[in-house]
Formats: sequence, structure tokens, C-alpha cells
Amino acid sequence: MTSLFHSGRDRIVPVIAVAAAAVLTATVAAAQNLDAGKPPAKLFADGCATCHRSPRGLAKGRFSLTLAWFLKDHYATSSDSAKALAAYLQSVDEPPRAAVRPKKPARSAPRSAKPVQSQ
Repeated sequence: MTSLFHSGRDRIVPVIAVAAAAVLTATVAAAQNLDAGKPPAKLFADGCATCHRSPRGLAKGRFSLTLAWFLKDHYATSSDSAKALAAYLQSVDEPPRAAVRPKKPARSAPRSAKPVQSQ
């Protein structure tokens, strides 16, 4: 005949599983993004300036999307902070708009000299 009550071992396994799930869920829920709301220059100063003296040149030749992915995978705590940092790095490398001089129009072909009329 089967017992209506489970043995002690059969009760403890589900209790441990539920307790472990509760602890893991509480840990994930308590995690915060410490970089949220920081300006990109502060993100660079806090996380990058240790190895890189200046932000200049770090984004040279890189696409914004791939730079943001790289930063997210290796340095940033969230995709939002990675995108902000990527935009900051690219903006530092762009020359100021006022410093860019408009190109002069191309000169037309040189004129031929007028023949001198002899008298």
C-alpha cells in the first residue's frame, strides 16, 4: 500500500529548488545600471581614461553600429551607454563645422592668349 505522506527527502528537494529560484530572481531584480544617466564624457573618464589618454582617434574608421556593439560586449554596462559612448567618440573625431572650409570651384581651362595683331 502506498503512503499518503511523502518521505522527508521528497519534500526537501522541491523546497530547495523554490528557494534557489527565489534567491536568483531577487539578485537579478536588485541589479542596477550604474552608468544610467551619466554623460558620455563621464563614461569615458570613468571607464576608458585609465588606458586611453584622450578619446580622439578611438572611433576613427569605425561604423557607429559596430563600435556600439564592441563597446557593449567589452566595456559598457548597457546598450544605451554603449551607444552614447560610441556617439561621443565619433563626435570627438569630427572636425568642427566652422573649421571646414568650402571647396573653391574648379577653374575652367586656361584661356589661350589673344594673337597680337601686327600692323
